[in-house]
Amino acid sequence: MHPFYEVPYRQDTDEDRSFFSYAPDPAPIFTPKDPAVHKPLSIKQVLDRRLHWVTLGGQYDWTNRIYPGEEPPVFPPDIANFLEDLFPETRAQAAIVNFYTPGDTMMMHRDVSEETDRGLVSLSFGCDGLFMIAPNGVGAIPDEVKAQGKEYLLLRLRSGDAIYMTQEARFAWHGVPKVLKGTCPEWLQDWPAEEEKYEGWKGWMKNKRINLNVRQMRE
Repeated sequence: MHPFYEVPYRQDTDEDRSFFSYAPDPAPIFTPKDPAVHKPLSIKQVLDRRLHWVTLGGQYDWTNRIYPGEEPPVFPPDIANFLEDLFPETRAQAAIVNFYTPGDTMMMHRDVSEETDRGLVSLSFGCDGLFMIAPNGVGAIPDEVKAQGKEYLLLRLRSGDAIYMTQEARFAWHGVPKVLKGTCPEWLQDWPAEEEKYEGWKGWMKNKRINLNVRQMRE
């Protein structure tokens, strides 16, 4: 969003700076930097369909496919501490948070921009997603999969599932070919509405899948 729009951040306390603190009305609040190219957007348009990813910590340069050399923003310490307790071999330095809606996909790709081969951490929330991974080399494919004439693995990831891509899987091709509509756990469907807070956004999570993909950039 930042290269193309003026992003209307709240100047309040941390608790009230969430974009969900805006009412989900159609009034445009995201002003394009070049009106000849982009149209103004409402907060509902952005959070419902236009926002596909955000970054935490190291800010990946998508144009040049590198992590900038300057000191990155601080990675959220609560998330870092939680993940490093579970996956101590990887230091949480950068993350991409992907927002999926049924119909969205993630093309097959490899994560090769990091200057280390430390494992990748992937956490899923919300709707189920199909995760495809093509191991590096036929020898890494289980016999039962090869017997089916396939050279990839297809996993169904549910809310709360975690994947740790390390060793042979670290640089494997992987992607998300499908998000399954109507599979978000019932207890999570109304998020972020809790006890009347963000009530206007009740049900936002019902048809969303959020993936937190964390990596270590450097040793």
